[in-house]
Amino acid sequence: MLLAIATAGNTLGAMTTLGFGALAEKGYSRWRLAEKSRIAAVDRVRQWGMPALLFSWLPVVGDAFCFAAGWLGFPILRSIAAILIGKLARYAVVVYIFG
Repeated sequence: MLLAIATAGNTLGAMTTLGFGALAEKGYSRWRLAEKSRIAAVDRVRQWGMPALLFSWLPVVGDAFCFAAGWLGFPILRSIAAILIGKLARYAVVVYIFG
């Protein structure tokens, strides 16, 4: 139960960030993203593609990957699936180690 709740909650948060990225794309060019971390994330996600979202669980850069995927217009359902798989794997390891 804990695994399902943690995965669902964290995935919903990432979906919000993905949505913000999609909205930001409509009003900001790459150069107006301002933060170097966001520009770097966009470049990295563009280079790696959908597999980058498997690492959305990483601290600091994970949210930037989700934002970048939304900004780049990645397909929503496939993006959510990749995010879900990455977060599920992370929490499965945590539950295995500490559970």
